[in-house]
Amino acid sequence: MVSSALFLHRKSTLRESRVVSAQSILKSHLFKYQGHVGAALVLGGFDIHGPQLFTIFPHGSSDCLPYATMGSGSLAAMSIFESDYKDHMSEDEAKLLVARAIRAGIFNDLGSGSNIDLCVLSRAGTKYFRNFEIPQERAYTRAEGYKFENGTTSLNKRNFQTATSTTAESENAL
Repeated sequence: MVSSALFLHRKSTLRESRVVSAQSILKSHLFKYQGHVGAALVLGGFDIHGPQLFTIFPHGSSDCLPYATMGSGSLAAMSIFESDYKDHMSEDEAKLLVARAIRAGIFNDLGSGSNIDLCVLSRAGTKYFRNFEIPQERAYTRAEGYKFENGTTSLNKRNFQTATSTTAESENAL
């Protein structure tokens, strides 16, 4: 949705898209649904104004910040950023800080996933670091998986109930 809208915008204006254009498209879409889409987003990019980072809330409001967290592990991740973030960090320092923040989010919230993926945005382009860190490796994994034949699980009790419903019409019904 955003990609195609930005493509059309680039074709009509004959200019490169700005990060704020993507932000506006996402905000409009989320605002239209008043939070029922349930998407809490972190949007980052690099354009003529330099690097930019936005948080976009499910109801369509947004913030522009030097660092951002969203989601169920965001409070723990934000505590790492607030204590250790500084301007003009090297790329390696920033990657280690972000990895620590994500790890804090994972360990403080069971719904936050299990591996750390990073994305570095710069003037030169975008670099993805999949599985930058896997904080908790599984101690044991079965090579062939689990196969349970039919009837393996015993049935303790059978209880069937018939559901009925009745409706009555009233003379005053519309």
